[in-house]
Amino acid sequence: MRSTRMAISAAVLGVLALPVASASAATAAPASAATALPAVSCSSNPYLPWAVHGTSAVTIRAKATTASTAVGILYKKHRFTVHKTTKGATWVYITDKTTKVTGWASGTYVYRDVRTCLD
Repeated sequence: MRSTRMAISAAVLGVLALPVASASAATAAPASAATALPAVSCSSNPYLPWAVHGTSAVTIRAKATTASTAVGILYKKHRFTVHKTTKGATWVYITDKTTKVTGWASGTYVYRDVRTCLD
């Protein structure tokens, strides 16, 4: 019984070690490969701009609720300024620079893209 447990343990450890051994061989760069880019900290990158995503237009509302009166439409090509957001960025208070309309837009469609940092 004990020898069976030892054999199973050795087999499991061998399987777990296989990806580590193959990863180090696969990541080794050949001598003729181009040099890697220098590492850059993500904190030095500026924030990405606010934009309309996933649709061509978003309704601008008087209050931060879908039941509120529509005061305008923010089109994807329009530039706008963000003044504040609700907790969790569910709603975004904006001013459309093209039409000068101020109001709330859904945070589902108006947001900043996210950068992925691998530091």
